[in-house]
Amino acid sequence: MDINKKVATRKSYGEALVELGKQNKDVVVLDADLAGATKTDLFAKEFPNRFFDMGIAESNMMATAAGFATCGKIPYASTFAVFAAGRAYDQIRNSICYPNLNVKICATHCGVTVGEDGATHQMLEDLSLMRTLPNMTVISPSDDTQTKWIIKEIAKIQGPVYVRLARMETPIIYEENTKFEIGKGVQIGEGTDATVFATGVTVAEALKSKEILEQQGINIRVIDMHTIKPIDEEIIIKSAKETKKLISIEDHNVIGGLGSAISEVLTEKCPAKLIRLGIKDTFGKSGKANELMKYFEITAEDIVEVINNGKE
Repeated sequence: MDINKKVATRKSYGEALVELGKQNKDVVVLDADLAGATKTDLFAKEFPNRFFDMGIAESNMMATAAGFATCGKIPYASTFAVFAAGRAYDQIRNSICYPNLNVKICATHCGVTVGEDGATHQMLEDLSLMRTLPNMTVISPSDDTQTKWIIKEIAKIQGPVYVRLARMETPIIYEENTKFEIGKGVQIGEGTDATVFATGVTVAEALKSKEILEQQGINIRVIDMHTIKPIDEEIIIKSAKETKKLISIEDHNVIGGLGSAISEVLTEKCPAKLIRLGIKDTFGKSGKANELMKYFEITAEDIVEVINNGKE
């Protein structure tokens, strides 16, 4: 992990769209008056005839994306997560998922790491909403490398996809040509003292905790669960059998997100205790991203405390 080089996954998204646009002429991009923030403006500059600013009308944008999909195009629809998964939920459910259309919803500014925009813009429920929808694939990439791969890869699969992207910059974890697979978590380390399942911005925190714990003689493994749905049952069961403690961490409500998805697998396939770190069924607050991560206890130090002291 290169802690000295940080990139926001929303920026990675914009750059990947440009590369994808050059490779596939069926790709079109829609935005809801936030192209500068979602970084779809990079695509707009390169391919103005394939970019559509729908204005502050997110529901209309999703319905239009569905229309593009019926005509053989591959639409990428972007806005902040609170508007994408929240305001446009009805259109995603009935116009995209119900007919199983090939729409890629790429939502930026997720979680408390949105920062100063505060509770109204800190979407903490999107993973829960999106993973309960039939036909929907749900992905939450952790760094620049993974995001660029995912944005290109989802153009190859049919059906709706929800991609969760961050506002804040995060360290680059993976080398440029790292191999990933949708639906398969990435195991980092072979430690048996604990497993930390993380997704999105919290993967870097999990890796920091791994380094801290190694200095204490405690060896853990980190599982980057970039795909929330379909969840990687095999790696969850394997970790439950091989490690002493199981922890999940996410910049999302503990209800319905990564921790819930893992718990469902454990309940049915391999009963084991899971300690869930995340936002404890509350709304966010306004503040700097790093300060909010500390306030809501989703940092490397919080993982270390749980593993050392059994805090829940």
